[in-house]
Amino acid sequence: MTPTIKLRWWCMAMAVLPLVFTSSYSTSLMTQMLVGILICLSYQVLLSQGGMLSFGHAIFTGAGSYAVIHGLNTHLFEIGATGWLWVIALPLLGGLTAAAVAAMLGWIATARSGTPFAMITLGLGELVWAAAWMFPDWSGGEAGLSADRTVTDPPFGMSFAQAWHLYALSAVYVLACAWAVVRFTQTPMGLMLRATRDRAVRVAFLGYNPHLIRYIAFIVSAFIAGIAGGLTALNFEFVSVDSFSLQRSGSAMLFTVVGGGALIGGSIIGGVLMVTASVVLSTFTPAWSAYVGLLFIWVVMRWPNGLSGMTPRDVLARANGWGLATAIGTIFLIEMTYHWVTAVAAGMPATLDILMVSVNVSQASHWSLAIAFTAVAYWLASRGRTPSREGRS
Repeated sequence: MTPTIKLRWWCMAMAVLPLVFTSSYSTSLMTQMLVGILICLSYQVLLSQGGMLSFGHAIFTGAGSYAVIHGLNTHLFEIGATGWLWVIALPLLGGLTAAAVAAMLGWIATARSGTPFAMITLGLGELVWAAAWMFPDWSGGEAGLSADRTVTDPPFGMSFAQAWHLYALSAVYVLACAWAVVRFTQTPMGLMLRATRDRAVRVAFLGYNPHLIRYIAFIVSAFIAGIAGGLTALNFEFVSVDSFSLQRSGSAMLFTVVGGGALIGGSIIGGVLMVTASVVLSTFTPAWSAYVGLLFIWVVMRWPNGLSGMTPRDVLARANGWGLATAIGTIFLIEMTYHWVTAVAAGMPATLDILMVSVNVSQASHWSLAIAFTAVAYWLASRGRTPSREGRS
């Protein structure tokens, strides 16, 4: 299936989903997923296409968010009869701002590839995060900055006061960026980027500059990340210094790796999982980050190409009852540990309901049963794996 066909199916899905999930919460959740997809797509340009592992990607999403918030606070949409166009174009302002920041920082970062590039981006991310704290008038300091995205007397009733207005705007930007990235990978520049990823020495021998190629890809990735940051600011109408944090950069890297190297499929899986974990799963358990970490470890160890690289045959080959039992036992151990450390230590009851089972974390027998069940299930699941399956993983 070609990327163009995938984009067509993607467009149809985004048009149908708001008709199925009509609540404001569902629409807001889908908008966040679209933004997550855009973040993973921007990271795909660096990682899967250029082989560059960045720990400073939040620089550009944060720059896009701040550009949009400051743009809203200048009330540009109140200027003239076509002022509403400014609100629609504000994510582009975020993208251009992020691209400008990348143009200033990228030449240093892309001078080296591999581990040096990762360490340089890590240092740049921490530098920008610290600098944001030094200018509270611009960044808002601990309180952050807020804005109002609604537009008075807009055409077609698109005031952005309703959740589906912003969903429609996000869908247009995501489709446009996805189409542009697909076309970019098919250009001579995109082909040279993949060649630089695989054989930078040969690219230099042919007369091309690998440093310049990586630098251009760095700016393209930052532009898309800035648009994602701008849409985030429009959605929440708030931005803080945490937008530049290492945690945001790590989240972009983690879910892009989990999604896989498929340009469109990997971005969709990564973006959906990003919001599902941080928004949906976090409402059920405070230990949601532990599950994300375990998922990341499993994908890297068992399926380095990511979830988008798995075929239905691979899923069926790996599916077995003992693997599910191991997952259930792991859930019990994580929830029991977290409840013991946080709730019981604070004087709360020791009983806990996990998957409709009542557990008392103060009783050693419950711990012994959970540990034994998980260990036996893992041992039986490991025995069920054939050498050929292990080799493919």
